[in-house]
Amino acid sequence: MAEALKVGVAGLGTVGASVVQLLAKHGGQIARKSGRAVTVTAVCARDRNKDRGFDVSSLEWFSDPVEMAEKAEVDIFVELIGGDNGAAEECVRAALQRGIHVVTANKALLAKHGVSLAGLAEANNACLNYEAAVAGGIPIVKTLRESMAGNDVSRVYGILNGTCNYILTRMEAEGIGFEECLADAQRLGYAEADPSFDIEGNDTAHKLAILTSLAFGTKISSDDIYMEGITSIASADIEAADELGFRIKLLGVAQRTETGIEQRVHPTMVPKSSAIARIDGVLNAVAVDGDYVGEIVLVGPGAGGDATASSVVADIADIARGDQTPVLGMPAADLKEYQRARMRMHEGGYYIRLSVYDRPGAFAEIARCMGEAGISLESIVQKRHATHHAPGKYNADVPQPVILITYETTEVAIKEALEVVMSKGVVSEKPQMIRIEKLS
Repeated sequence: MAEALKVGVAGLGTVGASVVQLLAKHGGQIARKSGRAVTVTAVCARDRNKDRGFDVSSLEWFSDPVEMAEKAEVDIFVELIGGDNGAAEECVRAALQRGIHVVTANKALLAKHGVSLAGLAEANNACLNYEAAVAGGIPIVKTLRESMAGNDVSRVYGILNGTCNYILTRMEAEGIGFEECLADAQRLGYAEADPSFDIEGNDTAHKLAILTSLAFGTKISSDDIYMEGITSIASADIEAADELGFRIKLLGVAQRTETGIEQRVHPTMVPKSSAIARIDGVLNAVAVDGDYVGEIVLVGPGAGGDATASSVVADIADIARGDQTPVLGMPAADLKEYQRARMRMHEGGYYIRLSVYDRPGAFAEIARCMGEAGISLESIVQKRHATHHAPGKYNADVPQPVILITYETTEVAIKEALEVVMSKGVVSEKPQMIRIEKLS
């Protein structure tokens, strides 16, 4: 057996500590499967005295990750400190410039600098592996980069953020509002103290940008993603979706169109019968449509120390085995410029919730606005609420919820029609709009 592969781990948080423990526990198994022993010889963190569940006394210790990348005698540098600039970027670049293989779980770094880092890795004959950066324990990077090499991918989509999926799942199951559910998620550790990065869609967008590059051979373009979060989702939307045969999920979708590649992150109504609709709690799921394989769906934990460490160690094992593939599926120099598509016709149409004043002509005005925009309505549902002062009677000044389901139409047409509707004074607040995806 070849000489043991020496690993340095920068960042000993939940994931980093789990990586060290996993390598110690399953080191023999990894050596048998990869043909080479793997051993951690150096680590980097701020506090040397913190109890992390393993002994660091025999390991070379660094407090500066950049110094570790420049000086440590390691074969693989594992970056788990996070951030899209600063020390994370500097230490990864320093390691690659030395020809040291890098394994990272840093989606933000790759979304911003992935193409540049890929070129640097390839120029120095080093691997840059990042399975843990997208969907935690799900092997979607390997699937797109290697297993789908014989397919022309037309679409990749999925649930890529466990925090949002947990919130939407609980809102549906327990009938509670968004704010209450978010507070519980924070208390349980599923959401950060500042949850904006998750609930506004940024986390999903970073992961989607990486998947888009792998799926379509384009340069990473995280700034060209249409993005909406879940903060506007109300209990009324959850209830309406259930009655209509849908569930609401925050999806990241990348799709090839005639005008380019469309990338979007937004709440989506998906049929209850679809595989993606059955993914609950903090789980993630990614689906890929290939011309020969059809649709495949991968499901698993999208975060957590052990699940993420599993993907990190899988990347290490690949390097130990001698596997080396282009970082983004093809040489960085061959990646195409990203061409952003116009927002296309969505096959499933749209769900629209309006708060309509119960006055004569209001419905006719809404229907006329939709018709003039070329939008056909599949259904209209009104749920009248009686006033508190006169049970069974209705007040023209109290808005009533109205739900519209459209046939196939365009993003532009929907938005223009809703702007006209708002200008007519027949609705009391900004309409809620959620896309409907036709999924298998």
